[in-house]
Amino acid sequence: MKTFVVFAGLLILGLIGCTTVDHRSNLHSVKEQEMTVGKVQKEIRVGMSGAQVAEALGSPNIVTKDEGGDDTWVYDKIATEASYSENSSGLFIILYGSSSRSGAAATTQKTLTVVIKFDASSKVKSFSYHASTF
Repeated sequence: MKTFVVFAGLLILGLIGCTTVDHRSNLHSVKEQEMTVGKVQKEIRVGMSGAQVAEALGSPNIVTKDEGGDDTWVYDKIATEASYSENSSGLFIILYGSSSRSGAAATTQKTLTVVIKFDASSKVKSFSYHASTF
C-alpha cells in the first residue's frame, strides 16, 4: 500500500510538472504613455495647441522649424516584443532523472511615426502617421 501511495504521489507531482510557461515581461515604465494609432486618431485634432498635444502624446522626439517659421513635431516610436514559451516534462524528470525541454521564441517589432505640423499661431495645422509591424 505504501508503494502505491508513493507511486501515486510521484505520478501526481509529475503531471503537475508538465506545464507550459510563457515568459513575457513588460519593461515599459509605468509613467511612459503607450502611443498607438488609435490614441493619435482619438486625441489629436486640427486646431489643438502644442500644450494639448504634449498632454495627449508626451514630448516629441524631434522638433523642427520650416522656412516659414512653423513648427513640426515628430514622434518616432519603435517597440520590440519578445516572448518565449517553454515546455518541460516533469514526469520524465521524476521517472528517469533527466529533463526533456523544448521551447519557442518569437520577436515582433512595431514602429509608429507621427508628424504634427503647427501654424503660425502654434495650433495644429495638420498631422499624419505611419505604423508598421514586422
